[in-house]
Amino acid sequence: MPNGLARAAIRFKPAAFVGTFVALMMAALIVSACGILLETGVRASVPPTRYAGAPVVAAASQTAHFVTGSGDSRSESNTPLPDRARIDDSLVAKAGSVPGARTAVADVTFPVQSGGKSVTAHGWGSTAFTGEKLTAGRAPHAGEVVLAAPGASVGEHTTLTTADGPRDFRISGTVRGQQGAPTAWFTDSDAVRLSGHPGRVDAIAVLPKDGVTAAALTSQVAHAVGKKADVHTGDDRSEAEGSELAYAQEMLTGLGGSFGGIAALVAMFTAAGTVALSVGQRAREYALLRAIGTTPRQIRRTIATESLLVAPLAGAVGVLPGIGLARWWFGQLKDKGAIPEALDLSVSFIPLVSAVGVAVVTALVSGYAAARRPSRIRPGQALSESSVERLRFGWIRTPLGIAAAVGGCVLAGIASSLTGDDAANVALGIVMLFMLAVALLGPLVARGCAALFGLPLRGAGPSASLAAANSRTNARRLASAITPIVLAMAFSSTLVFMHTSEERVASDQQRDGITADHIVSASGAGVTADGVTKAGQAPGVTSAVGLLKTSVLVPLGSGGDRWLESASTQGVTGSSRDLARVQDLGVRTGTMASFGKGEIAVDAKLAESAHVKTGERLALRMPDGTKASPKVVATYDRGLGLSQVTLPAADLKQHVTSSFSSEIWTKGKAPRDLSALGALRDRDGYATAQSTDRAVNAWANAVMAAVLGGFAAIAAVNTLVMTVLDRRRELGTLRLIGSTRRQVMVMVRWEALLVACAGIVIGSAIALATLVPMMNGLTGEPPYIPPLLYGSFVAATLALGLAATALPARAALKEPRT
Repeated sequence: MPNGLARAAIRFKPAAFVGTFVALMMAALIVSACGILLETGVRASVPPTRYAGAPVVAAASQTAHFVTGSGDSRSESNTPLPDRARIDDSLVAKAGSVPGARTAVADVTFPVQSGGKSVTAHGWGSTAFTGEKLTAGRAPHAGEVVLAAPGASVGEHTTLTTADGPRDFRISGTVRGQQGAPTAWFTDSDAVRLSGHPGRVDAIAVLPKDGVTAAALTSQVAHAVGKKADVHTGDDRSEAEGSELAYAQEMLTGLGGSFGGIAALVAMFTAAGTVALSVGQRAREYALLRAIGTTPRQIRRTIATESLLVAPLAGAVGVLPGIGLARWWFGQLKDKGAIPEALDLSVSFIPLVSAVGVAVVTALVSGYAAARRPSRIRPGQALSESSVERLRFGWIRTPLGIAAAVGGCVLAGIASSLTGDDAANVALGIVMLFMLAVALLGPLVARGCAALFGLPLRGAGPSASLAAANSRTNARRLASAITPIVLAMAFSSTLVFMHTSEERVASDQQRDGITADHIVSASGAGVTADGVTKAGQAPGVTSAVGLLKTSVLVPLGSGGDRWLESASTQGVTGSSRDLARVQDLGVRTGTMASFGKGEIAVDAKLAESAHVKTGERLALRMPDGTKASPKVVATYDRGLGLSQVTLPAADLKQHVTSSFSSEIWTKGKAPRDLSALGALRDRDGYATAQSTDRAVNAWANAVMAAVLGGFAAIAAVNTLVMTVLDRRRELGTLRLIGSTRRQVMVMVRWEALLVACAGIVIGSAIALATLVPMMNGLTGEPPYIPPLLYGSFVAATLALGLAATALPARAALKEPRT
């Protein structure tokens, strides 16, 4: 009988299951999209480009390996490096001498300059696997170069600016360049010396003898180099070309895993509420079934069968737009340069089946939980409670809800005393605990909101007074409508206003910290130290400083919970006095007056997160992963707007691919000579350009807010429509006793306003409780909430609430009165 009842219910009353279908479909959409991104991150691989012709490649790991704790508390993590890691060139001979190896080539890639233009330089030996052929001349000898550049002629001399300064080279040969890209080839020994990383090479390409397989050669090379290098073959060779793939893997797994986990919980949470609402709306049917002798077990089996009939179809329908969402998201990341162009989206059955499974499990668990009471109470009591709602305290839900609320308050207090990323990590727990409390204490929260917001309605006319009374006596229905609105407001506000707050602080720090009159963003490879000196000697310029922009990895956290975090870094070419004239870093402790080799200045918030003080040494990883422990001589306040780490460029140059300064900051007038070095901007124009660079982070936050907030908004609309359509008998009764259609619609609108306002207030309070400690830890400032942006959130919520209730109510009132 239960299976027959379930099939009959869906067949003859499909409208009762539309809301459940939509909620489960949306849950499957979110889970499948995030699952596809996660799977792509886990399986990410791209074919090699530079090393496509080298069957075996030995290179350093392009991630920093970080170990914390010991024994059972030991944990390991890998963080992508900001720049290329290199290996010792002594390994070239070892790799080339293994059985089966025809030759081993030391490969380096670095920029040089010719006439102010950037030229990519390599060792000539790399042509053995890249395939370039001479069009004239011969291979280079010491002091010579082969060029692929327009106008190059064999026998002529050319001046190339390397990391050591300008040098004269004889052109021994020419090569037809690929797509006109200027390229230079030196002898292998000259290339290693000129690259700025003496004794280090990017990778070693090992070419096999005839008949030797790549697998056999790989094992031989791996044995020869030991743990001093990683050996790659196949598509894994792309890992030796840089850390772009590692960054893409980290981003995709972060989106699909961390954010995807939160999104999946929210989706399941909201879908469960909708399923429970659907079961609760049919309490009268279950009461009648109990009255005619249906057993509690049969009631539960009926609800489980309904779930099994609706959930798989809803999940299957939801995964189709989920694939579309994943493709759009992946394409946007690719267009913004966040992931390699050659990386493809991985779509398999695993995330799709998982999404359908999540929908089925959510429907079964929430349906069973909602069916416990109607299946267990006595038939007479069931009929009574199906007519008049009775608010009872759940012996499980209420204590858990109170515990979640108390936990949220405790975490908020803890987060307010933390700094940096520690506060941000705790803040995530705050919003989740408060949301859990709202869900578990929903009827009690709804009763309180109805009492509070209903007070002004009692004096606003009969319709408003009736709306307040309805809300008080139907707390469970009200709670079902409020919860998704709270979700939408809380998550959207937290994600969006977190970015606006950081953007506001960064803009203020840039405005106060940039004292330079003009800033040159260097074109090509950058500007040499001589170029910075000449800029400072230009007419009208009183001070000039070159800045090499990159990132370093700083260990944050404490105890066993530590990790490496990327920190924006500037390497200074010039005196500390000139730096003080073009930048006001807002030094808090220490001094930068005698800023020298082996010394470093860091942002105060970063120093607090790293638990280091002035005078101590900061153990960090340079851009290429090299461990260093410079002495902290100063901390400053404006790292978010300028750079979080400041150190002499001389300490940084050997750890980056390009040792040229990427920017020149000047004080005084801007002569035409500066324009020849790159894009010349005043301080306001530079600040605007930097804000554009942060647009990717803003976009990511906006997309996450749109996914979570949009889902919650659809769930709110779905719930409101379900509640209004379930009240058709009630609305018809009001019309029969003499209420006009206008009066009924006004009552419905007042109820919608009450629901929307309650959701807005509670969601905003949760967002504020999360943002205050988070931003205090990250920036030391209160959150910045743009009034117009927040007003648009409120207006959108009110409009959705009114539309989602008015339209179905209007349709219900058109039905004939009986």
